Amino acid sequence: MAHHLARGLLVVATLGLSGCVAFSPDGGMTGGVSELTSQTINKDVAFVRTAEGAGAVDARVRQLLSRTLTTETAVQIALLNNKGLQATYNELALAETDLVEQGLPPNPVFSISRISGNGASEIERQVVGDILALATLPFRSEIARDRFRQAQLRAALATLRLAADVRRAYVRAVAGNEMVVLLTDAKATAESTAQLAVKLGETGSVNKLDQAREQVFYAETTADLATARQRATSAREKLARLLGLWDDGLDFRLPNALPSLPRRPQALPSIEADAVAHRIDLQIARLELTALAKSLDLTEATRFVTLLDLAGISRRTQDPEGAPFRERGFDVQFQIPIFDGGEVRVRQAAETYNLAFNRLTERAVNVRSEARDAYRVYRSTYDIASHYQREILPLRKIITEEMQLRFSSMQVDIFALLTEARQRLASLRGAIDARRNFFLAQSELQTAVNGGGAPATRGDNPTNIAAAAPADGGH
Repeated sequence: MAHHLARGLLVVATLGLSGCVAFSPDGGMTGGVSELTSQTINKDVAFVRTAEGAGAVDARVRQLLSRTLTTETAVQIALLNNKGLQATYNELALAETDLVEQGLPPNPVFSISRISGNGASEIERQVVGDILALATLPFRSEIARDRFRQAQLRAALATLRLAADVRRAYVRAVAGNEMVVLLTDAKATAESTAQLAVKLGETGSVNKLDQAREQVFYAETTADLATARQRATSAREKLARLLGLWDDGLDFRLPNALPSLPRRPQALPSIEADAVAHRIDLQIARLELTALAKSLDLTEATRFVTLLDLAGISRRTQDPEGAPFRERGFDVQFQIPIFDGGEVRVRQAAETYNLAFNRLTERAVNVRSEARDAYRVYRSTYDIASHYQREILPLRKIITEEMQLRFSSMQVDIFALLTEARQRLASLRGAIDARRNFFLAQSELQTAVNGGGAPATRGDNPTNIAAAAPADGGH
């Protein structure tokens, strides 16, 4: 009898092993991160796990760094070279180990004992199996697959978040360079004007008030330039951190100006529906709700029986006064639900499910609002930047040319010309800020539709359901 029970346990375990999940060759990247990243932002990702893989990534990064960076090449470098993202992929590989572990049947326990005395001896062998864990294995494996899919989506979300951070840092760094170039020219002009005012003041042609005005403009422009250089340097350093660059890689080249505005803004009449359909954080929350529903079903099914062990026993007894004999049998151990009928675990599972449902609903409402707001900001910043480009700067150019003509014909003095130069500088600075704000809004719009923004205060992290569904089948 014991041999039959032991054989039965081994057969059940073997059948369970036949459906086990094996480790993937790429740590779970295929079917999740790679496809989502390629479809969403059309970029390659790599999980570096070997020296050969590291060499290939380094060669690709060096190739991309050999020319002036664009937004897209900067994003690609970061996705290949950022070590924090590689650590996220390590977490995904660890999540895969949990998936494989949850798909394995519990190991049977073999024990042997020997008792002897006064010439008599007794040898007992047992094979003990957790029947409840075997019975619930398919359900726990299915929940584990949902959990692993969540881990894949979280890794994809981290990838999109890095891409969004790089886009913002790139825009700020290039806008910083453009502002430095503008203020450098303005400082040179202001310095020449201040020196001229000093000379004219020495001859009595300029009073002290006008002389002070030119000197303070030069001083303020010098301070503005120093501030702009500091901000541009900090923005470049942030971009370098996101790109994972150091040492020789820090001499990467950036353009001195932001690109021109697109000819027309995007028209996204169904942006709310697009965001709800594509946002990865919503997909994670939906999978969380699915896993919790399955966990609730499992908890309700096992609420009364949380322990069920079956043991096959074989005992051999040697007595000096008689012939040896064997005994075979089995032992069943289960828990009697006298005090705890599983109500606490069921209540915990139910409330955890309700919590996740309300969080998902809240997130869906917020996502729709974020999408609407991101598109309004995108359109308004485009209109403002376009207004500078089509109206303000052309008018400033006309005014400057007309003032120079009048100055040449001595219809206005030099101070009127200098006043116009200061006003034109303010318009140019406003135009740079407007274009920077537009490209930042463009990045935020993409983030609002696909995900990858700053983590929410709650809702990005999966709900902990350790108390709702025992991972070991009931123990």
